Amino acid sequence: MHTLARLIAFSMTAALVPSVAAQDAPAPMDANAVNAANLLTDLVIEDRPYIFAPEPEIAPTEPEPAAPVVPSAAIVRAQILLDQFGASPGVIDGYDGENVRKALMAFQAMAGLEVSGTLDAQTIDLLETGLPVIGAYEITVEDMSEISGPTPADYAEKAQLEFLGYASVAEKLAERFHMDRDFLMALNPGAEFAAGETIAVAMTGSDRTGVVARIEADKTLRQVRAYDADGMLLAAYPATIGSEDNPSPSGSYVVEVVAPMPNYTYNPKINFQQGENAEVLTIPPGPNGPVGSMWIALSKPTYGIHGTPEPAQIDKTGSHGCVRLTNWDAEELGSMVSAGVTVDFL
Repeated sequence: MHTLARLIAFSMTAALVPSVAAQDAPAPMDANAVNAANLLTDLVIEDRPYIFAPEPEIAPTEPEPAAPVVPSAAIVRAQILLDQFGASPGVIDGYDGENVRKALMAFQAMAGLEVSGTLDAQTIDLLETGLPVIGAYEITVEDMSEISGPTPADYAEKAQLEFLGYASVAEKLAERFHMDRDFLMALNPGAEFAAGETIAVAMTGSDRTGVVARIEADKTLRQVRAYDADGMLLAAYPATIGSEDNPSPSGSYVVEVVAPMPNYTYNPKINFQQGENAEVLTIPPGPNGPVGSMWIALSKPTYGIHGTPEPAQIDKTGSHGCVRLTNWDAEELGSMVSAGVTVDFL
């Protein structure tokens, strides 16, 4: 197993939570709050067992009412900074969770730090740029394209369409700026998302560049990691990798094809049964298609690394054996790989 995989498999032992003061009086979730957030003072470290650690035997008790969970401006800032450095936290939404922790660990590995998953002072010193992370964006006429309304759930109905575009301009812009759609709308109350309107968005920076020589699909950590020929970690992404009913493969394979905006061939005899559909169907391309906006085919037939129409569900629901990323992460990875790249399932 690769060094990073060994280090992070059972090492995460802390959680990020807003400071007591922030919990008592949460700051308004706007661009100013996020840009002014201080990772050292606005977050505290709270010890807790990592989810993969054995659960202790505790007698059942009446649970106390849970405090309402609200997004944190400081966590938004941390998510955007991690994204800028190629350690993807998945959707930017202001909530702490496993995807944030995995991104932290990847960043620490990239920076040559101890891989702890804890946002400590040393990590913040290397992560924090001091620059704004929320900026202004003027919606253009081009942003009105690829909007096709709600996508039907049934595959036979999907097959009747020409393109599976975005349900709304808000959904398209949320994906463009790596944001949860509800968070984008909360950050812009009253916005109509019309051409000429200026909105606040995450400044995630340019896509990662480089030549990927090897990919790790870590089934335990549920993360995809891309390395160059020298073994340096170029990028890391939270991932959905198979499920109990449809596990992902084991072993090593190679990339065969990189296909942006692919069609999807549904064959219930080979893949899975969707609804009442028993015939082979060709599902048209589009970001809201079954494999999203990118398909990276592997040498194991029918398996690949691909995007998703539901980025907020990455690492929260199972897949049909493939490796599922957000569309933007799959597109970034696809721009750095070519046929022949090794993919190791750990």
